[in-house]
Amino acid sequence: MQKEQALALLEKKNLELQKVKEIFEAFRNDMEVVGKVAMNLSLRTSVYDREKGKSPVMTELLVALSDVPDMGSRWAVAKNPHTPSHILAKLAHDEVNLVRALVATNPNTPQECLYTLFDDEKIVRDGISGNPNAPGELLDKLAKDPDKLVRLRVAENPATPRETLQKLAQDLDKDVSKAAEIRLGKSA
Repeated sequence: MQKEQALALLEKKNLELQKVKEIFEAFRNDMEVVGKVAMNLSLRTSVYDREKGKSPVMTELLVALSDVPDMGSRWAVAKNPHTPSHILAKLAHDEVNLVRALVATNPNTPQECLYTLFDDEKIVRDGISGNPNAPGELLDKLAKDPDKLVRLRVAENPATPRETLQKLAQDLDKDVSKAAEIRLGKSA
């Protein structure tokens, strides 16, 4: 198969996963094709329907893509809802902060990794604020963040403890306080 043909096939999000795997294996050292494989997998998944696209072949490809030098591919793996937790734990140490930030947002990321990532740079810590599996202790700390958007994501996070929401309901920023009030059931 020619590279151009492989790239064209990968544009189809309904391409059989086994065929995607064959293309990946044939072009494993071509980062343009590898990047398209990662994009193809991303297009098959949904943050709203976490089971969409789940399969053993998907998981196998995500594991393989986690080791490629292409940052965009590792980025796609870090945000994918089907990425196994042990791969997310590995990517939590990636040299690229955006990859680590996406690991911080992924609900499959082990909580012990989230504690480690909390000590990382701001973009990475910010990722934790929207993670529905973030520990309440970390969300409480993030509720005091000077960045309004971080506090807003904490207020909207279903994992945020009631006590933290009560504090956020008193936030000086109206968007943050309203989001917390809605979560507390105080307004519609």
